[in-house]
Amino acid sequence: MSTAGQVIRCKAAVAWEPRKPLSIENVDVAPPKSHEVRIKVVATGVCYTDWQSLYQTGKGGRLRPFPLVLGHEAAGIVESVGPEVTKFAPGDKVIPLFLPQCGECDRCRGPEMTRCRKKWANTEVGVMADGTSRISCNGQQVYQFLGVSSFSQYTVVSDASLAKIESDAPLDKVCILGCGVSTGYGAAVNACKVAKDSLCAVFGLGAVGLAAVMGCQAAKAKRIIAVDFNSDRFEKALMFGATECINPQDISKPIQEHLVEMTDGGVDYAMECDGSPNFMSAALESTIDGWGTCVIVGWTEEETLSVMVEKILMGRTLKGTHFGGWNSVDGVIELVKDYMQDKLKLDEFIDHNLPLNQINEAFDLMESGQSIRTVISPW
Repeated sequence: MSTAGQVIRCKAAVAWEPRKPLSIENVDVAPPKSHEVRIKVVATGVCYTDWQSLYQTGKGGRLRPFPLVLGHEAAGIVESVGPEVTKFAPGDKVIPLFLPQCGECDRCRGPEMTRCRKKWANTEVGVMADGTSRISCNGQQVYQFLGVSSFSQYTVVSDASLAKIESDAPLDKVCILGCGVSTGYGAAVNACKVAKDSLCAVFGLGAVGLAAVMGCQAAKAKRIIAVDFNSDRFEKALMFGATECINPQDISKPIQEHLVEMTDGGVDYAMECDGSPNFMSAALESTIDGWGTCVIVGWTEEETLSVMVEKILMGRTLKGTHFGGWNSVDGVIELVKDYMQDKLKLDEFIDHNLPLNQINEAFDLMESGQSIRTVISPW
């Protein structure tokens, strides 16, 4: 019997309160409303932003609503569509996105076209366009994280936040294009616009940082210096294209001074991918004066950045990027095509595959530095 138009009961990992482990529960997922799509989640990556939103929520003044279903890096299959949905049909393979692309607002029609705000205020407080969530547990509303909530067997998303992908794309691999890899790769090729034969430094070697390294290599940078306190990640960084790796604990001076010396003045491009204000300052100060560019990529909500004004006055550029500067829907579609044509690495990021009932173990692996990306199968 078709499930279209009916409430679906399924499993989900629910965060009942901040700083507590997730609980596997039976939840009800309502049918999609106007301009919404209900999808069966086949695979979902575990991103550091999920961990932050559970264990660090409120520290920067933003307290997310609970109970909450986390997860925003996923791939699945369309189960049913709501009224006025024209671009999707049951059976389509899709990647839901935390950043919409409606194609109609001023942001979508602007010169950069990368910061759509379609129902953004609702998304930030965990509800859909009508002010409610489509997920409930025992009659209680459960909020949706970033408009996605992929730590559930089914979820409902806006049709402006969904990318239809190739029918033969492996969902357990391309799911990680929903956030981390796209963000880091785009930081290099879109935000920095890394030039051929340039000198680059990447601070932080999680999934985002490793993807930034891969982007620098794709842009044919001459020298790609990877920086991290976890030396266990250096082998993978070299595989993604780093020419050398440095642990700040292994040198006797600040990392920025060391980088300036070893590059005879500083790097052309620096990308901070860890979310550390100390790394952010160091990244800026590691760039060459006159034209050096530093891009802040790592996500943090509770920190402030201290900048020496002289570093900017001497001709450097400091900027940030969100989702790597992609037009979210169009960008992910193209990145999936690149992966399918062996132009982009994805498999190499994934080091653990776990079932939904081991979601808390996935958080532990990531927080301890033992995993770059764990992919969860909700089924």
